[in-house]
Amino acid sequence: MKMISFAEFGGPDVLRLMDAEEPHAGPGQVRVAVRAAGVNPVDWRIREGQFRTVRPIELPSGVGQDAAGVVDEVGEGVEGVEVGDHVFGEGSSTYAEFAVLSAWARMPEGLTFEEAAGYPSVVETALRVIREVGVRPGETLLVSGASGGVGSAVLQVARDRGITVIGTAGAANQDYLRGLGALATTYGEGWVERVRRLGRVDAALDLAGSGVLRELVELTGDPRKVVSIADFGEPGLGVRFSGAAGSMPEALAEAVALISRGKLHIPVEKAYPLAEAAAAHVDSRTGHTRGRRVLIV
Repeated sequence: MKMISFAEFGGPDVLRLMDAEEPHAGPGQVRVAVRAAGVNPVDWRIREGQFRTVRPIELPSGVGQDAAGVVDEVGEGVEGVEVGDHVFGEGSSTYAEFAVLSAWARMPEGLTFEEAAGYPSVVETALRVIREVGVRPGETLLVSGASGGVGSAVLQVARDRGITVIGTAGAANQDYLRGLGALATTYGEGWVERVRRLGRVDAALDLAGSGVLRELVELTGDPRKVVSIADFGEPGLGVRFSGAAGSMPEALAEAVALISRGKLHIPVEKAYPLAEAAAAHVDSRTGHTRGRRVLIV
């Protein structure tokens, strides 16, 4: 089979389209013929070696953790899924023609493979950080870097729970944020005052790692009400970093429920052929995404 792998840490040029042996489903797993794979910031952070001390990996290594496809192997002890089912979920080395998933759910009706591949990690992250920041119905959540995949999910999940959301993004994405039910403003000079004019901030999320933690603490008045997924923080600020994933099966189940009720839709901004994984990483790293980027297999 064809898969994307890298033999050394480095820039996107270390990614190679290779021939590899097909993986097989072990106990509690399924294998899918991958139709699309989600491109997440964690993918290029691993490729760059940012996590090599806390999460060592053996090289050469595959890339990717999210995928949507057709089940073609069912591991021992797995029930409720059959060969031929269309599923999306989380696994390993998903930038490939075949991948093994450890968590999955049937794709909701009407969802394409490309769309489905963009949901697993971003929905799990969105649900987790909303829970960790402790924002409640009737309160206001500020989301810095709100137009990407996680931000798109956060805005919709929060609005469904009765939480008011203020989102910051580039000028080109203001209407997009408003379409998701957020009070929108741009980042850049004067953004703190623009946020204040939109209302009180009870909690805040940093999804972009753009060096705004001090301002988020200022706006909330409490570092315990600020959570980041992209910035380890400044010493002494007391802001929490969220990096340990929660339950993917629960996240997928909630995603299916929200999508089926018409309460969650994350658009695919761009889809790339598998051979263009390096270009997808370059674009993902630049940010300014509206929704998701995926690979077509």
